[in-house]
Amino acid sequence: MPIHDYQCRSCRKRAELLILPNQKGRPSCPACGSTDMVKLFSGVAAVSTTRSRERTASVARSKYSAEKKEKDHAHAEYLRKHEKDHS
Repeated sequence: MPIHDYQCRSCRKRAELLILPNQKGRPSCPACGSTDMVKLFSGVAAVSTTRSRERTASVARSKYSAEKKEKDHAHAEYLRKHEKDHS
């Protein structure tokens, strides 16, 4: 069912309203009756499965590994230059 979050501009109250496709006109505030409502962005519901968690962990590990390689390379280069400058 299409449930949307709205906030009334008059009384500033928030409400979750069921908006049907054939419904005409703007929704009205359940608290004060005003039709000056602003649609808010709602959070997205997600389903987490073992496979999706494993995939997310795998992506995170590969990003960490790439960053670590880059940092190790930069550190090794720094040490080579430092030894060269101070020998």
